[in-house]
Amino acid sequence: MATTSGRPGIFAVRDVRSLITETAEEGHGLKKAVGATQLTAMGVGAIIGTGIFVVIGEGAGIAGPAVILSFVLAAVACTFSALSYAELASSIPVSGSAYTYTYATLGELVAWIIGWDLILEYGVSVAAIAVGWGGNLNAFLDAAFGVALPDAIAKSPEDGGIFNLPAVFVVLAITFLLIRGVTESARVNLVMVVIKLAVLLFFIVVAFANFGTGNFQPFAPEGVDGVTAAAAVIFFAYIGFDAVSTGSEEAKRPERDLPLAIIGSLIICTIFYVATATGALGIASPQQMEGSDAPLAAALDQGAGISWAAAVLALGAVVAITSVVLVIMYGQTRIFFAMCRDGLLPQRLAQVNQRYGTPARLTLVLGVLIAILAALVPLSEIVKLVNIGTLFAFVLVNIGVIVLRRTRPEMPRPYRVPWSPVLPLLGIAFAIYLMTDLPWDTWVRFVVWLAIGMIIYWLYGYKNSRLRREQSSTPNWAREHDPQRPEDGDPS
Repeated sequence: MATTSGRPGIFAVRDVRSLITETAEEGHGLKKAVGATQLTAMGVGAIIGTGIFVVIGEGAGIAGPAVILSFVLAAVACTFSALSYAELASSIPVSGSAYTYTYATLGELVAWIIGWDLILEYGVSVAAIAVGWGGNLNAFLDAAFGVALPDAIAKSPEDGGIFNLPAVFVVLAITFLLIRGVTESARVNLVMVVIKLAVLLFFIVVAFANFGTGNFQPFAPEGVDGVTAAAAVIFFAYIGFDAVSTGSEEAKRPERDLPLAIIGSLIICTIFYVATATGALGIASPQQMEGSDAPLAAALDQGAGISWAAAVLALGAVVAITSVVLVIMYGQTRIFFAMCRDGLLPQRLAQVNQRYGTPARLTLVLGVLIAILAALVPLSEIVKLVNIGTLFAFVLVNIGVIVLRRTRPEMPRPYRVPWSPVLPLLGIAFAIYLMTDLPWDTWVRFVVWLAIGMIIYWLYGYKNSRLRREQSSTPNWAREHDPQRPEDGDPS
């Protein structure tokens, strides 16, 4: 796909050494400030949100008590992709997550597609989660104090309000925290993670203190089909571990910290999820949880007789969702930052603030746009794009591990996926299986979004790509005789 002038084609790949070198550039390098504990907390912060507080009821309604197995199955499905993320994050400690890994393995066009996909996935996700935060804040105020914000300023026009003020507030608050610095953001997230784990631990202790086995019969009323169907729903309660990899460039010891954080956060969340599901079924029937918007609070109220539990669980949900907004929005800014630094989007937005060590201008722009989205735009349908976007990223990351093992076998890999390519192939299979279960209209919207992205790429990204500019300014004879030149020609 290379042109006659020697310009790299659309499938040219970035050399890993070049990507890592760019992280030390003045004005474009992020500060290395977070360790394994903070990165693990970021993973837990992104994963544990409304999923466990809400989706457990839906899963129990599908699989019955066997929903416990559904939680385990969903965790296994995520593990294959998590291992691939761990290998690439430790080998390519550069911001951008799946976008950067794809650029280094499958080429610029595919990287643009996944980057454009992730912009939508993370942006819509943050806006939707912020709307959910406002709803849970009202639930907490009502449960604890008997008051609630009026619908006019607590709901979007889609839901009968005028302006969703709580959603705007939480997005802008998180925006300024992220501008302030990654260290400060990681510390605040760690505190919130401790609080929400404490709330779940409170639920588990109370549930097991009042535990009974009557609700476990029959264990799997819908058989294996029920377990797998519930796992497809519950899978999305685990999404978020991939956000850890967006912090690659800011990790103090990425070769060690990133694999620990990605895999560790998934293990911690699985343990809490299984214990929570088991405890809930020990005090409430699947039907009781399925019929409630707050299944854990309903289980404590009806099963353990603790009527004030709703306030505790509502507080836990507010803190949990705040933490998710923080980590997912952090991931959004780092992916956008990587694309800007590569020239596929305006490069001036990749400027790092010298005082805070963060891409402050870019973070502010994204924060304002997401706040407007959360306040006014109907999200009920486009939020489904989060699921397909995430699964698409999982597919490409697993492919990236297989490709990089063949094209760069000598590259240092502090962590290696065991039994490759078998486990990455299983990760691809699970992701594709879950993608096929998504509604047809979600696929249509996804294709339309990618088509818009392709237009932007041809009009701006292709012409301004840093890779293309740098190689075009280097004479052909110099590239041919440079023993250190990146191997980024077009494979076709």
